[in-house]
Amino acid sequence: MNGTIFGMTEEQFAEMAVTYGVPALIFFMLFIIANLAKESKAGKFGTFVLFLGLAVGFIGYAAKLGIQWWLGIK
Repeated sequence: MNGTIFGMTEEQFAEMAVTYGVPALIFFMLFIIANLAKESKAGKFGTFVLFLGLAVGFIGYAAKLGIQWWLGIK
């Protein structure tokens, strides 16, 4: 073992996982929330509340990415 994962260093693998894995999980969770709203027949306001309550953490992640981009931080 030379400290690589799939031919990448641990740092490269972690950066790729955060760059592509976290947004993929966010989209999957949005699908789950939409399916939950549909199955529970929540209506428009109920669906809004579900998305607001369950997806509010995504706003923080998106804000972090936006602030990093704006400040030029990698």
